This record gives sequence, C-alpha cells and structure tokens, in this order.
Amino acid sequence: MKPTTRPDRPFFGSGPTAKRPGWSLSGLEGAMLGRSHRDAVAKARINEVIERSRRVLGIPADYRLGILPGSDTGAFEAAMWSMLGARGVDLLAWESFGEGWVTDATKQLKLSDVRTLSAGYGELPDLTEVDFGRDVVFTWNGTTSGVRVPNGDWIAADRQGLTFCDATSAAFAMDLPWSKLDVTTWSWQKVLGGEAQHGMLALSPRAVERLESYKPAWPLPKLFRLTKGGKLIEGIFKGETINTPSMLAVEDALDGLRWAEEVGGLKGLIARSEANLAAISSWAADTAWVDFLAALPATRSCTSICLKIADPRVASLAESDQQKVVKELAGLLAKEQVAYDIAGYRDAPPGLRIWGGATVDVSDTKALLPWLDWAFGEVAARLDAEAA
Repeated sequence: MKPTTRPDRPFFGSGPTAKRPGWSLSGLEGAMLGRSHRDAVAKARINEVIERSRRVLGIPADYRLGILPGSDTGAFEAAMWSMLGARGVDLLAWESFGEGWVTDATKQLKLSDVRTLSAGYGELPDLTEVDFGRDVVFTWNGTTSGVRVPNGDWIAADRQGLTFCDATSAAFAMDLPWSKLDVTTWSWQKVLGGEAQHGMLALSPRAVERLESYKPAWPLPKLFRLTKGGKLIEGIFKGETINTPSMLAVEDALDGLRWAEEVGGLKGLIARSEANLAAISSWAADTAWVDFLAALPATRSCTSICLKIADPRVASLAESDQQKVVKELAGLLAKEQVAYDIAGYRDAPPGLRIWGGATVDVSDTKALLPWLDWAFGEVAARLDAEAA
C-alpha cells in the first residue's frame, strides 16, 4: 500500500539541489538588480559572499578566495589550465567528474608526465600510491558515485607538488583539511542550494606562488586568467569578478550563507548532512532489495548518496534493462510528487542517487524511504508477472 506520509519538500536531486528550508523569493528583495557589479556597494555585496564563505568554512586568512564563472567546472579548469605542467601530475579518478579532469589533462592540455590512478564506481584508488612529489588532482567527493575520501590523512603535509581538490559536493557538508589543500573549488548550487553558474576558488600561498612563478605553454582564455604581468590579479579575490556575475544569484548565495550561520555554521551543516546518510544507512541495512554503491561505510558520501538495486530480479538483468527499471521507479516517485530527479547519473551504474546535503531535512528523507519500498514493490510485481 502507498505510504500516507509524504516529504514536505520532494527535492532530492543532486544539482541544482533543494533550497534551504523556509526559502522564498522574498529573501532576494535586496538584490542589486539593474546596477553595475563594479559599483562599490555591489562589489561589497559580492565580497560579502567571499568573506562569509571563508568564515563558515574556516578557510585560513592567508588563503585567497574568489568567485569565477562557469560553476565548479569553470573554477577547476581555470586552476588546471593555469597551474598544471610545472611538474608531473597524479590524476585520481573513480567517477565521471574525476574522469573529466583526466581528459582535460591528457587530451586537452596534453601533459607529458601524467599518472592516472583509477578505480571503478563504488571504490577508491589506492591512496597510498599517490606521489606527493608531483601535483595531485582529485575529487573529495564523487558526486556521481557516492564515494568520498574518508579524511585527509593520506595527503602529505610536506608535499612538494600542489593538491587540486574538486570539492563541489563536499564543501559545507564535509570537514576539509585546508592545510593540505592548495587549490579547492566548489559551486553555489550544491550543499547550500544556491543558483548555478558561479564557482569558487580557494588558493593556498603555495598555489599563489605557482601562479606567479610559472607560465603555461598554452594560451589561456580570458575566463581562466588569474594573473597579469606575472602577478596575481588580487581584485578577483576581493569581489572584482572576471566577468559579470548575476546579482540575483549573489543575493541568493548570501541568503544561503546566513542560513548556514543560523543552523550552527559548518558543524551544523555537517550534522544535517550526516543525519540524512544515517537515516538511509539504517533503512538500507534492513532492506534486502537495495545496497550502497560504495562498499565501505567510511567512504560513503553524506551528500550524493548512491544506491544500487541488489534484488536478483533486477541485478540479473542486462544493464540497459536495469536502467529501464531505475527510470520506471524514479518515474513512479516523481508522479506521486514524493521525489524528483533521483535516478543515478547517466554514466554511473544503474541505481538511485538521493541528495542528502544540508538543505534537505532529515524528516523528509525519512518520509521518502517507505515510498522507495512502495515503488520497488510496484516494479517487482510487474517483473514477477512478466516472468510468470
């Protein structure tokens, strides 16, 4: 039978994600629309996003933090194209976005000294094999696999190379060890539920030194240029963006950051995300038809929570048929308006992906779980009927 309790907010997609609880358009009434982003007041508003982000995340005072175009992708590619090539690089990939950075380094930048450490969906590469005499490129949390690195203990404190960390589905939900991260990026549209197209870039003093001492062999488009005349463009890190930002999105980002402070800052945000993972973990432990894609509990993401269908009626099917089952299951939930956009990423193994970031109330996550059982029951009944 259908459950009687529904999530108040059925937004479990992994990007764009759910807005904060209580969000409404009234929170954007102070947006500086129709004004130049270079006006002193508007620039101060943009810089407020930078400084509030710094405080909530606990980013060291000597790190530069700026806003770049093109979401997390734009910020990470700007860093790769500006700094890679100075020394050899180890590339870590265990899901789609990490594989994308491998493609950038090997096929676009065509770096000559590259090692790729790979693992399949649900697993991590052997982190003990990473050579920190080289630059290291990795995602902290695999958005499409639901696999995160368990901590930063594997990163050498005395490294010679730089660490490049794509943290877009980790920032504001996981404890990032800033002293071990030289280049870190994320976007507004993940854990705080902001709007798309704006990325953030945090640079350690060592990363700034690389930018000012190394000139890549390839031309850089304007949107990637972080230096001028061999010096860092400091304005980028004080609210002077490379191109025109959306002041409406800026206001929305500030709204999310104020809410983050109200719920206890980073500790409160992490607790909200971990509560969603705990709710799904408890349910999955007692549910035979489903399992985590990430085999090890220590590596399971608390934001992009990826599940596979373990029931043999589905697991024995060809992958294309498994995808049809996932699509049917997700469609049933969307039709009932209890969960939107929870089918797994298109390149990932067939399964479900449930966003558990801080803007999702754990009460909604708990309300969703009986509906997952109901939807699978509907699909399983169809499969049994066809088999008969």
